[in-house]
Amino acid sequence: MNAMLAARAHQGSTELHLTTIPVPEPGPFDVLVKVASAGIAPGMMRLLEAGAFKHLPTTLGHEAAGTVAAVGADVPGFALGDRVRVHPNLTCRSCVYCRTDREMMCAEQAMVGHAAFGHVPMPLYEEYHDGGLAEYVRVPHWLLDPLPDAVGFDVAAKVHDLANAVRALKLADLPLGATLVVTAATGAMGTATVKLAPHFGVARLVLVGRSAERLRDVRRLAGPLPTETLALEELPEDWETSQDLTRRLRDLAPGGAHAVLDYVPAGAVAEQATAALATGGTMVHMGGNPGVVRVPARVLMTNCWRIVGTRACTRTDAEHVLGLLERGVLNADELITHRFPLAEAAQAVAAMQSRSEPIWMTVVNP
Repeated sequence: MNAMLAARAHQGSTELHLTTIPVPEPGPFDVLVKVASAGIAPGMMRLLEAGAFKHLPTTLGHEAAGTVAAVGADVPGFALGDRVRVHPNLTCRSCVYCRTDREMMCAEQAMVGHAAFGHVPMPLYEEYHDGGLAEYVRVPHWLLDPLPDAVGFDVAAKVHDLANAVRALKLADLPLGATLVVTAATGAMGTATVKLAPHFGVARLVLVGRSAERLRDVRRLAGPLPTETLALEELPEDWETSQDLTRRLRDLAPGGAHAVLDYVPAGAVAEQATAALATGGTMVHMGGNPGVVRVPARVLMTNCWRIVGTRACTRTDAEHVLGLLERGVLNADELITHRFPLAEAAQAVAAMQSRSEPIWMTVVNP
């Protein structure tokens, strides 16, 4: 096969374009993966509009899993037909951040099929910017993780989101028996966190989202874990200025929450949820909110609060998820609520952006 269908981003356009392009040829250290499943993340279109894609045109999609279709001459450890997932983080692999499980901070950090975050020369991104929303994707062999037999391709494609939740949970530094607040709980990151929470010492969840009905659907993911929900639509209209979210969270957790994992991309939720922390609590933000969290330094000092930002997971986080899946202690199949063929990739993106219906994780199956 010499040509393939791919979902591409073009210079000067904020739309997704379905295009037929040549199948990439693997170099000596590359592996060509026949994509069985690719994840959709709505944030990629916002980053495209913001100019964060440094190499256009490009094939979108930083989440992919499939089978090895071709192997470069100098690739160790992989053979035709192997089941794999692509770890999307392109980094130097040698700086202090890469050597201390903080690869997302590398000055060369970028993602296959996604954005580049640094401002230094990025030879790997220039070479491997094309992503997985295509029939095939070419990646350097060191970005591949073998898939356990028990892990299906759809879940494997979304390991990155699950690993992002693992990173946020690790940064929260939760004590055993913790009360955890999760905002934007009805989205991909929120639902991933709910599934993973029991593995990080959480004894009680408080889920915050816009819709009471959708929160009820997410609540069942927690299983027997005691879980409360708080819908923004049920707060007074002036809640963003009257601190009603903080008051409601304090009602649900009078002693305060041990941590808040905040995935909300805009608005006052981050600030008001932070104010509901217990002494020594941590707010971890991974939502890309451009708003301001106004906490006086004296309040941080008095309450011994920590506010932590993180923009991605690491390889270790992904391996943590794969280990849980392989041992059967984590089942993430139910998180995949929508599947689309590659020819309908634009509709998949639109569905994720509008969320006019309940939607947790979405994949495209070429």
